[in-house]
Amino acid sequence: MKDILSELEDRREAARLGGGQKRIDAQHGRGKLTARERIELLLDEDSFEEFDMFVAHRCTDFGMEKQRPAGDGVVTGWGTINGRMVYVFSQDFTVFGGSLSETHAQKICKIMDMAIQNGAPVIGINDSGGARIQEGVASLAGYAEVFQRNIMASGVVPQISVIMGPCAGGAVYSPAMTDFIFMVKDTSYMFVTGPDVVKTVTNEVVTAEELGGASTHTKKSSVADGAFENDVEALAEVRRLVDFLPLNNREKPPVRPFFDETSRIEASLDTLVPENPNTPYDMKELITKLADEGDFYEIQEDFAKNIITGFVRLEGQTVGIVANQPMVLAGCLDIDSSRKAARFVRFCDCFEIPILTLVDVPGFLPGTSQEYGGVIKHGAKLLFAYGEATVPKVTVITRKAYGGAYDVMASKHLRGDFNYAWPTAEIAVMGAKGATEIIHRADLADAEKIAQHTQDYEDRFANPFVAAEKGFIDEVIQPKSTRKRVARAFASLRNKSLKNPWKKHDNIPL
Repeated sequence: MKDILSELEDRREAARLGGGQKRIDAQHGRGKLTARERIELLLDEDSFEEFDMFVAHRCTDFGMEKQRPAGDGVVTGWGTINGRMVYVFSQDFTVFGGSLSETHAQKICKIMDMAIQNGAPVIGINDSGGARIQEGVASLAGYAEVFQRNIMASGVVPQISVIMGPCAGGAVYSPAMTDFIFMVKDTSYMFVTGPDVVKTVTNEVVTAEELGGASTHTKKSSVADGAFENDVEALAEVRRLVDFLPLNNREKPPVRPFFDETSRIEASLDTLVPENPNTPYDMKELITKLADEGDFYEIQEDFAKNIITGFVRLEGQTVGIVANQPMVLAGCLDIDSSRKAARFVRFCDCFEIPILTLVDVPGFLPGTSQEYGGVIKHGAKLLFAYGEATVPKVTVITRKAYGGAYDVMASKHLRGDFNYAWPTAEIAVMGAKGATEIIHRADLADAEKIAQHTQDYEDRFANPFVAAEKGFIDEVIQPKSTRKRVARAFASLRNKSLKNPWKKHDNIPL
């Protein structure tokens, strides 16, 4: 018996070494952790239960039968994050460069199937050179099997991808279908075709970092939701994100103890909106002053900064935030911000996370580049997302809500549950100057008359009371009491039940 136990321990030790100590040292030399070290940091101490430690590939071409390391380049299993179950796979770059083989893919598919069946999030740590060329089409088939699981799991359990090394070719499409993608600065990159292929086909000379690095994907392409300095910080932030999310679509998000007064009055909010309607202010100040303990987890912070998305807690319960940012493009909606917010709203709706919308929007961004880029279709994505969402929706209009953008930003007409406005809110088709020049076109030559008409328009429409008279605004509230009013609104909506008509699925304007 001792011999068998000794053999088991020897085999485990060999499996834990992956591609061997030399390659582990090389991984550390690049500023990267190993697959197992990453799992240890991600999960609670001693909570990891590994599957398929001894699985080896079955390829016999190109002399591959002589190298059959246990685990085949990916560590899979389950564990807990702050006591809540998650499934995890972590690709091991020290084994064949983390390349995906048929058996490697089967290991990933196995835990994804279990995650869907048992209702727990999947976290994928990607560090792979792509498909294992020696296996040919079998490795491509493996990718497609993983993709199919990503699609089946979408909206059923949260899926999080952490890119911690190369992710190229077909490999990028699995993270692309997950809910959140995080990258590590300087050591991770994603692209469909690498710099060498780009140079051959288009003659463009570009580095891997410029083509698909963390900065590119968080600021330009919006493929990634966040970028962190190193592996340790990235994994700590993933732990923090998981704390906000439900385990699956049949459970409510977790409720955490909170030490913040629900009825806390923030007197400084009464002076947040400047007297000059064209002066910007920082909407993040409002978000942090509303949130329990000022804790705000922002998503896609570096992309489309004219809209803010992320998670806060109110009375210990997770709430998704969508807010216009007057500091950037005056808070206008455009192609990028519409896409960013629409995806976030749909995620919240999938997982029963209530949505708080903070509105200061002067309209959609004008210009040929926006129209040629399809702002109509992209703006409709956000409109569609809000309209189909059945979760509790609370909206606070702080200042401007003009034109179609007023409708799009979770208005009463899109089944908003509570629609509040501050006394500083202006709800109208457009600003006073533009409206006056259209209505009183005949008086354009007379500056004095136009000034009077503009003043009359402002007195009549540059306030929240016309909308309140029609019932489109439920209440005009004091800015300082916003936390209390919003928290009570969400508390009253905890048993909300709203269902859309039966359909196979909708056809959102993609």
